[in-house]
Amino acid sequence: MPLHAIAYWSQVVPDLTLDKVDHLARDAMVHNLIMDVTGVLLTDGNRFLQYLEGPETAVKQNYRRITNARSHTRMVELGRSTGRQRRFPSWPLRWLLVEPEDIRLAIVSDWRGLAHRKEVDVFQVRAGIERLTQLIDPFLGIEIPDFGDPV
Repeated sequence: MPLHAIAYWSQVVPDLTLDKVDHLARDAMVHNLIMDVTGVLLTDGNRFLQYLEGPETAVKQNYRRITNARSHTRMVELGRSTGRQRRFPSWPLRWLLVEPEDIRLAIVSDWRGLAHRKEVDVFQVRAGIERLTQLIDPFLGIEIPDFGDPV
């Protein structure tokens, strides 16, 4: 069964603290475990960049849920694709704080098809999934802490 993936960015609402982001991510992680969805949420405190992957129906339901969330505005889909292998098989959802310039560069990257390129021309815009992967590589071997039962 092919997996589906979606990436988007959005503007964080002004009163959303990092503690609130953590709480939202914990709730989403529980939901994602049930739905068999994995992915990552990056924030610089002002913007979100999220990548979701999983069965088509589950990804669409999660994306609809995210679209209706009040934690962000100006949501822009960057790309979507189908594939056979998860990029984040052990992350029902992981959120990471990143530098504003890192998230900006990832947002303006090429997200068409979410595919890695074999070669990158010096004048070609870098693939968004490559930038995303580069930002999270240092965290891939780190286990997500067990937060216990959701509140």
